[in-house]
Amino acid sequence: MAVTRDELKTRIGQALGETKADLVIKNTRFLNVVTGETAAGDIALCGDRIVGTYESYDGVEEIDGSGLTVVPGFIDTHVHCESTCVTPMEFDRCVLPRGTTTAICDPHEICNVLGEKGLRYFLDCAEGTAMDLRVQLSSCVPATELETSGARLEAADLLRYKDHPKVLGLAEFMNFPGVFHKVDGVLDKLAAFDGRHIDGHAPLLSGRELNAYLSCGIRNCHETTSAPEAMEKLRKGMQVLIRDGSVSKDVHALAPVIQPETSPFLGFCTDDRNPLDIAEEGHMDHLIRSAIRLGAPLAHVYRAATWSAARGFGLFDRGLIAPGQRADLVLLDDLEDCVVNRVIRNGRVVTPQTFAGRPAVSPVGLRSVKLHPVTAEDFAVPARGSVQSVIGVLPGKIITAHLRLEVPAKDGKLVADPDRDILKICVFARHGTNQNVGRGFASGFHLREGALASSVGHDSHNICVVGASDEDMAIAVNRLIELQGGFVAVRNGQVVGELALPLAGLMSLEPFETVERHLRSLRASVKGMGCPLAEPFLQLAFLPLPVIPHLKITDRGLVDVDKFALVEA
Repeated sequence: MAVTRDELKTRIGQALGETKADLVIKNTRFLNVVTGETAAGDIALCGDRIVGTYESYDGVEEIDGSGLTVVPGFIDTHVHCESTCVTPMEFDRCVLPRGTTTAICDPHEICNVLGEKGLRYFLDCAEGTAMDLRVQLSSCVPATELETSGARLEAADLLRYKDHPKVLGLAEFMNFPGVFHKVDGVLDKLAAFDGRHIDGHAPLLSGRELNAYLSCGIRNCHETTSAPEAMEKLRKGMQVLIRDGSVSKDVHALAPVIQPETSPFLGFCTDDRNPLDIAEEGHMDHLIRSAIRLGAPLAHVYRAATWSAARGFGLFDRGLIAPGQRADLVLLDDLEDCVVNRVIRNGRVVTPQTFAGRPAVSPVGLRSVKLHPVTAEDFAVPARGSVQSVIGVLPGKIITAHLRLEVPAKDGKLVADPDRDILKICVFARHGTNQNVGRGFASGFHLREGALASSVGHDSHNICVVGASDEDMAIAVNRLIELQGGFVAVRNGQVVGELALPLAGLMSLEPFETVERHLRSLRASVKGMGCPLAEPFLQLAFLPLPVIPHLKITDRGLVDVDKFALVEA
């Protein structure tokens, strides 16, 4: 809402010290992310704005900031709330007390299942969250034509929401092959949002292809995984968003890139991070302390997480402790370790009561798994040659290897070989439009027995299952159908762990604390099956994503992402 003349008069009076400020943080120190200095002095707030720094103030309400250091609120520049396995309202309650005062989300997970209905659900949630949740309009629904999604959003569909107050622009443009092939529908979306913010998604793009991608007005990338890749993108004017999620962990590789010259063009994001990891490590606070521990300059880490992030998205009212800026502040017990003491959002201290008055938003997509029960025979792979393309799972990465391995056969069918870490992997279309089944093999899960199944399968979210036995794989898929989505672990014919995600097959209806407990139990069950991966279900969830190199699988079969084509054999 626009500020009124009377509100400006009030701000001016409080800034001049003619009247008491609404809230003053006294006797504190604060980090100036412009100069890099840690300054002493009061911070005066009038409503949701900072009105005084570097001076002494009295407040109607005062906080003793002795021993604390104040920094601007953290900004998560790219997140899929669905991938936290909780609703946007629970995401809000989970991460705001950890200092994340602004998050920029792309709801393309739920949009690939429910289309506009899912988008409207997120916009309704964003209007009620205590944090400032901004929504980018999902650009790739479906992500490619090599998979079956539950919906389709064209440029005309997205334009209806272009001027929504919570919308910044177009979400990550994953279909970079469509850009290079000049596909009409792809270019229509880019043209429709020309001049508005357009998020990028450009893993390993370089040279002329990167130039072509950037020439379409795309501004950033969160898929950067090495320092040389980051530097090329920065040289070409692309903002690099340093990611550390539950699977993709890039802070270690990219911390050396954080320097005085580059920090204005960086940001941090979580992309996909679940409540268990948030409980054990943190959210944006974890990324900040990780980068500092890896030797990145402290002030420039905080600059990237606040001011640089805000400027990159055109949010000029936040990211700095200065008069006129939004009063989104984090009070820290320890600046170097980013230990959060309390959080101020919109000029008010965040407490449990902060979340009590938010509007309720009804869940959607509670019957989204439209798949009939399966049998072990549905997993059969005819033997057409022993040497096969096999997905090589790389721990902590969503990039995979394209392996060529000898797969054993029995009775004319290719079978899993757990002794050699070759498991069967299948993707079942679950949106009711067809009965596709993609079949293949994967290495890297190290399951000696059993199966893991998930209805979270980026980005079309069909059911993905990996296992050592067809029988256990069938049991896992059928249990997912009963749950209407989630994660299931099966061993020797018995379900040994599960998490129900009935909202669009992506999110729980439970509080984030409950989801954390279930994830902890599920992780222990899978570890007992011999799987060494830190996040096996999220690692599995990225195997159907055919826009990330090098070999993936969808309901249509194995996909050679480098060729952007189905694998014939």
